[in-house]
Amino acid sequence: MAPTTQAVQTFGKKKTATAVAHAKEGRGLIHINGSPISLMKPEILRFKVYEPVLVAGEDAFSAIDIRLRVKGGGHTSQVYAIRQAIAKAVVAYYAKYFDAASALELKKKLIAYDRTLLIADPRRAEPKKFGGHGARARRQKS
Repeated sequence: MAPTTQAVQTFGKKKTATAVAHAKEGRGLIHINGSPISLMKPEILRFKVYEPVLVAGEDAFSAIDIRLRVKGGGHTSQVYAIRQAIAKAVVAYYAKYFDAASALELKKKLIAYDRTLLIADPRRAEPKKFGGHGARARRQKS
């Protein structure tokens, strides 16, 4: 039997964007849709993707490679889905292959910085109804 690799799979969601992260033992590489995290577009939102790495510390990611696939939503929603998937992946990897204490410490660090790094935002766009221009707006009577 071939030796099994240590890996976990997690996901992050924001509106209709979904990011799936595969974390496995490695040397600290993070790839999004096949390209490195340093080439992430748009540049302004790149620091949002780096947040889980900076908050947890680069040493937490030094033994893990993370491969992400993201689809759906717009640029900003995809970035928020990616950062959530990265944060959840590192916590799940530590919980499964290191010890629960270090995973809990990481989790507390991430939640103290920003709750949406680990907990999904349940808000969704409300569908438009008849009789107006939007979900709630109605046509003016006079």
